[in-house]
Amino acid sequence: MQLSEEEKEVLLLAARDAIRSHFGESLPPVIDYSRFPQLQEINLGAFVTLKIRDDLRGCIGYLESPNMTLFNTICKAARHAAFNDPRFHPLSIRELPDIIIEISILSAFKLINNYEEIEPGVHGLLLDEPRTRALLLPQVATENNFDLQEFLSAICQKGGIDSNTWEKRKLNLKVFTALVFSESAEKKKTYESA
Repeated sequence: MQLSEEEKEVLLLAARDAIRSHFGESLPPVIDYSRFPQLQEINLGAFVTLKIRDDLRGCIGYLESPNMTLFNTICKAARHAAFNDPRFHPLSIRELPDIIIEISILSAFKLINNYEEIEPGVHGLLLDEPRTRALLLPQVATENNFDLQEFLSAICQKGGIDSNTWEKRKLNLKVFTALVFSESAEKKKTYESA
């Protein structure tokens, strides 16, 4: 999927407003789909990641979002990343000015035949095993300087299985790419004053 810079800004502002509205700091976000018809696409997977000073503060998303537009998927994921990520306590109003929002819109998933098809930093991984399911976004490999082996170990750990399971047997893995964009410090100030 390709988005214009304006469409990206609309989604980033909507994500921030979705979080701000929880505190009564803004109204829930609304959109004019006649101006931004592409944001009305349904069934797209998307994740919203929150960071404070480069540290993860929340990340929630959807592999697909049946019957939900991309705009609504981003708003819902932003609220859940802020207040329902079980790894973190709910975001406080005091932290709100410090968060940087990153959005990842997922491509379709592709089953791989062998691990050599995986390009860390380009592909994200979806582990889809009978007893566990886990996802790592493409940027996780880049941010952590993972090589292929480290990336495979990380998806195993995320799925709650032994980190070297990938060496013992072929995992049921799918790859995907993502359109990733985030607030810059300058733009964030504009969003906060909107």
